Amino acid sequence: MVQTWSNWRRFPDAQSGEHVEAPIGPGVYEVRHTMTGRVVAFGHSANVANALADLKLNDGVGAFSRLFRKQPLVSRVADLEYRTCAATSRAEAKTAAQRLIGLRQTAWRRRMDTGWATRPN
Repeated sequence: MVQTWSNWRRFPDAQSGEHVEAPIGPGVYEVRHTMTGRVVAFGHSANVANALADLKLNDGVGAFSRLFRKQPLVSRVADLEYRTCAATSRAEAKTAAQRLIGLRQTAWRRRMDTGWATRPN
């Protein structure tokens, strides 16, 4: 069974030698922008720590290198925070991620329906 979410943690800056604190096993992860709450990355993995470390957030590369590489998701890693949720298997992590996506879509639809219902005609 999937455990509960960890607390939100600031995303570490690899240039200063900080490390991601995440399960070295299956689970779900979520990365969001600290100020806006916008989800930058969400997914499941057989190794959550590696998945977070492999995210292309901000490589600090020059303009020439950016022409041939995948663009980073955000401009500053310091503006991000992440949380994780461990699972007992990769299949369980995948199921939990799909369930969470479904819950978000339902909440978004309700929010939009409420917004449309309160709009004056």
